[in-house]
Amino acid sequence: MADTDALRARFVRALEGARAPGGGPDPVLYAEDLLARWQEPQRRYHTLAHLTAVLDHVDTLAEYADDPDVVRLAAWFHDAVYLPDRSENEERSARLAERALPEAGVPEAKAAEVARLVRLTVTHDPDDDDRDGQVLCDADLAVLASPPSAYAAYTAAVREEYHFVPADAFREGRTTVLRELLAARRLFRTPYGQEHWEATARYNMRGELEMLSTAPAPPAP
Repeated sequence: MADTDALRARFVRALEGARAPGGGPDPVLYAEDLLARWQEPQRRYHTLAHLTAVLDHVDTLAEYADDPDVVRLAAWFHDAVYLPDRSENEERSARLAERALPEAGVPEAKAAEVARLVRLTVTHDPDDDDRDGQVLCDADLAVLASPPSAYAAYTAAVREEYHFVPADAFREGRTTVLRELLAARRLFRTPYGQEHWEATARYNMRGELEMLSTAPAPPAP
């Protein structure tokens, strides 16, 4: 169970770290809106537990970021708008950041950077000199390097989130995603991610691919 009080405090710290001198409205109001979004009933993987994990990973990687608080805010917004049957979640989440953060007292340039980082989670392909992008993308993908039981729970939650997709179509789509990830020269761009997560993530994904390839065909209608 996610600790909403701790999460609220983490958001307030990140927002205050990114704000312009003079502050702005009560940051708790914005925290409450985001917490409510992350607890919507359609979510099974993209929940407060995922948000907490990404924030924890950002903290682990903070030394590689140019502006860790901007990256933390991007983590809060990166799936703030989420409907499993829609393809524009990242764009809508980025637009939410562009509206909310300047109102909350964040300078326009930093709000724009948060939105850029959110949009980057569509591809998880930051440039070699994009330190903040590398930290956010590595933090978001770190779940792929989970221990076996946690990885199994992750894949089960993803399947639950896409419960409306027929089994064969889900298997095909998931297989495509995994193969694309495995084809990348590097999954992780930070030195920490490459050292601690790369090999395990590839092992997990290869194992999942093998299971998908041997899964029984769905029954005929």
